[in-house]
Amino acid sequence: MNIKKIKLPDFSDERGSLVAVESAIDIPFEIKRIYFMYGSDFNEMRGGHAHYSLNQVFIPVHGHCQIELYDGNEKITMLLDNPKEGLFLGDLIWREVTKFSTDCVLLVLASEHFDEKDYIRNIDEYKEKVNG
Repeated sequence: MNIKKIKLPDFSDERGSLVAVESAIDIPFEIKRIYFMYGSDFNEMRGGHAHYSLNQVFIPVHGHCQIELYDGNEKITMLLDNPKEGLFLGDLIWREVTKFSTDCVLLVLASEHFDEKDYIRNIDEYKEKVNG
């Protein structure tokens, strides 16, 4: 599965914590789009799609949530709860983000600008694409 955890630079001291990331240095691509999710209910699901050609890094800057990932063969579930750690997702990974804490803020860094044509929103189409 084309995913990996990324340890983010942490400059914490007695004054508090600071995490800084640089495009194409700490993040393995040039960042072209940034968005964040917040205010989602524990029972809500965000995502429910894959991308043909997009890399993303998910960073839980506050609170926690769960992400379910599927590559057409294997399903895994991961807890996102550490603001000093990002989760890299390559293309063709189906994702569903769930179980948001009430204070969750999930930052997402993307390698491309928004393009609706890059989305695979139907799970059957996705399975056909990755499994032939």
